[in-house]
Amino acid sequence: MTKATLYEKLRNKEVKCLACNHGCLIPEGKTGICGVRKNLRGELDLMVYNKPIAVNIDPIEKKPLFHFYPGQGAFSLGTIGCNFGCEFCQNWDISQLSKTPEADISKILEETQEWPAKKIIDYCLSNNLKIIAYTYNEPTIWAEYALETMKLAKKNGIKNVWVSNGFFTDKTLKEISPYLDAVNIDLKSFSEKFYNKICKAKLEPVKNNIKQIYDFGIWEEITTLIIPTLNDSEKELSQIAKFLFSISKDLVWHISAFYPAYKMINLQPTPQETLIKAYQIGKKAGLNYVYTGNIPDENYESTYCPKCGEKLIERWGIEMIQNKLKDGKCFKCGVKIPGRWQ
Repeated sequence: MTKATLYEKLRNKEVKCLACNHGCLIPEGKTGICGVRKNLRGELDLMVYNKPIAVNIDPIEKKPLFHFYPGQGAFSLGTIGCNFGCEFCQNWDISQLSKTPEADISKILEETQEWPAKKIIDYCLSNNLKIIAYTYNEPTIWAEYALETMKLAKKNGIKNVWVSNGFFTDKTLKEISPYLDAVNIDLKSFSEKFYNKICKAKLEPVKNNIKQIYDFGIWEEITTLIIPTLNDSEKELSQIAKFLFSISKDLVWHISAFYPAYKMINLQPTPQETLIKAYQIGKKAGLNYVYTGNIPDENYESTYCPKCGEKLIERWGIEMIQNKLKDGKCFKCGVKIPGRWQ
């Protein structure tokens, strides 16, 4: 048993999980919504501690993070389980595995290779990897494992990045924020109904965390997956863009194309013209940095100077082709480009 720390004990050996905003009340022998935080004899066990089911080296652009050390590789890991139930999930085969009745989770975890924090850091140091990304599924549900790794990474000069649905509690954010260098948060919609029905979650905690993270000074970028007929209206896209602009005109917004997956295999993929429409809405709202994704197009994936319009970082898909920034500034007019560059 690996004890979690983000919980409180209640009467009759019940526990309340404090990792995310579901605040699951978990009876003895049961798990929370995520399927991996289990009450064992009145204490909370993190079943996936040291047990990532996916480990890869990805370009940082895949997270996606476009203003955070472009061109760098990131040691990327994720476990099974998720606190959301998004019907369009692209990684549903691992994120929803812990909720699948026929899956033998104990056997799967028993056969999963262990990656304790020290092993991860040693691998990164040996392979000159300067970033660790906690990704593929929601890192909030394995926050204690992530946090141990993040602390050791920080001691060794390695950056920590979360790719998150943004549903963590204030307590979790307080724990991780001293060690978190960047985060990409999915803002899946601007509709509470969408979050309730399609994601099995709530919108407001995500909006609040987006604001808090920016105020903490942690580098932050936002991603919205555009799903035809569900969140692609001009009204909703404008609401998202205006919300982000209200925080900062320099808050980076990624707008990505949907492809049929999981429980939404009957919907059509997002047309490129919809992404371009969303891009234009973001720019009209005053956002300086808007990027399209999942349909390669260097015109909408490259970084341009907001002052003189010069192309500064050229991209194709998740590949950085050329970076003309000079000390984080436009090489032509000298204006500073927000981000983490050196």
